[in-house]
Amino acid sequence: MRLPRTRPRSLAGQLFAMQVVLIAAVVAGCAVFAYVSGSAQAEETAARQVRVAALAVADSPSVREAIRTPDPSAVLQPYAERVREDTGIAFVTIMDTERVRWTHPDTSQIGDTFLGNTAKALRGQTFTETYTGTLGPSIRVVTPIRDNGRIVGLVSAGITVDRVSSQVREQLGALALAAGGALALGGIGTYVINARLRRHTHGMNAAELSRLHDYHQATLHAVREGLLMLDGRRRIALINDAGRELLGLAPDTEAVGRTVAELALPAPLTGALLASEPRVDELHLTADRVIVVNTRPVVGGERRGTVVTLRDHTELQALTGELDSERGFTQALRSQAHEAANRLHTVVSLIELGRVEEAVDFATAELELAQVLTDRVVGAVEEPVLAALLLGKAAQANERGVELVLAEDSLIDDGALPPSLAQRDMVTILGNLIDNAVDAASEAPEDAEESGAAVPSPRPAGGPAGRARVTVTALADERELLLRVADTGAGIGPEAADEVFRRGWSTHGAGRGLGLALVRQAAHRNGGTVELDAGPDGGARFTVRLPLGDRTAGSAAGARAKEVTA
Repeated sequence: MRLPRTRPRSLAGQLFAMQVVLIAAVVAGCAVFAYVSGSAQAEETAARQVRVAALAVADSPSVREAIRTPDPSAVLQPYAERVREDTGIAFVTIMDTERVRWTHPDTSQIGDTFLGNTAKALRGQTFTETYTGTLGPSIRVVTPIRDNGRIVGLVSAGITVDRVSSQVREQLGALALAAGGALALGGIGTYVINARLRRHTHGMNAAELSRLHDYHQATLHAVREGLLMLDGRRRIALINDAGRELLGLAPDTEAVGRTVAELALPAPLTGALLASEPRVDELHLTADRVIVVNTRPVVGGERRGTVVTLRDHTELQALTGELDSERGFTQALRSQAHEAANRLHTVVSLIELGRVEEAVDFATAELELAQVLTDRVVGAVEEPVLAALLLGKAAQANERGVELVLAEDSLIDDGALPPSLAQRDMVTILGNLIDNAVDAASEAPEDAEESGAAVPSPRPAGGPAGRARVTVTALADERELLLRVADTGAGIGPEAADEVFRRGWSTHGAGRGLGLALVRQAAHRNGGTVELDAGPDGGARFTVRLPLGDRTAGSAAGARAKEVTA
């Protein structure tokens, strides 16, 4: 029968066992040390006590006088017993120089020979020894009795080892009680501490905690989304590699321990990270990216921090913009197809009525109007992506009653733009600027007043019969690419010039205001600038300048990339 595998003891349990053993060892060591030092101290105290008693007896004048009498024992025995009882020692023996006792606690021993060493005392020295005599092992002191410089007798005072041991045992009982109390108190304190540790570690053992840490680190660096954890004081407690990249932090920047306000992030993003309430799928812009922010406070009786997830929305936002452009192109083509059908019916009807020349003139005029812009765009802008974008936007603008005009000084030769300049960024910049310009130009002045935009002074007519117009300039030289879009709209007041590039700013209500923020972001990503001023027709004029750098190296790199792709 296979026994079930037992789970290792939790980390708190292991620490509790180790701490109990450690406390027990420390308490036992202290008890042994106290016992040994107490025994030594008791012996030293007993030796000092009997030494004082012996010296006091030897220096007593009455003792010397009693020794001169014919029967010293008659006087010395009561005196010695009185001293013994007063000092609490075991015996006080007074003897002559021949070691014959004059006094003894056991009167039957008087007159017998003293058991012990006396040679040093006969030479005038006082010494201490442990010796087994008639009363058993004892700590004794032997000292000479001098009378006019002559040694006339000896005094030996002692205390039995049993009495010293009994005193030590009494101290040992109190010591054992104190040690037991210390052990119990230490055990209770250790249990309380480890119970709290068990709650914090959820009963996991050291191997499980180590494995959890390894998985945590692997997951933290493997996850593609940005992860940011803030403590209760809004300091960064944890951030993964994706989070650093999305927030634009350098790899060598020490972020942990810093507050969110110290990261120099855009104000709306900083506000979202510092908010006390949860944030769900909020769109925010950094210098180079569009990110989606989700925050959730960590609450356990008190605010402990915030967990923040960041998702890169830059590519999706670009694709959304391209999709919107494609939808616009589709609607424009549908409208043009409808218009073409109407015009074709007109031509056919003129032919059926026998007015062939009028039918030819009508068809030719329509073809010339469509071909003029196409020839102008293709001749000036040889970059296919920008040319296609301009033609598509021209069709969209025409459906809204706005004329899109390419400036006379526009010129972009084929190969003038390096491969390092992303085509998607050019589409984002020019497409959003044209869309905003068409929106502004298509609004009537009274609409502009209702929206709160600044209304300029009367402007010159925009094309035939005062038609609204958007003028686009696309020019590339050796140093930079210039993209300029001007409209005949209401313009933008000076008070809004600083806010126009902020996400959410719009004169068209909620849910708008992302286009210009994306324009500035794309320009910043390519090292360029965006400027806003008043256009020649009274509307707003946006100018984007993108540095082109070393076009030769870029062209060579692009050629190699095309060869690899082929």
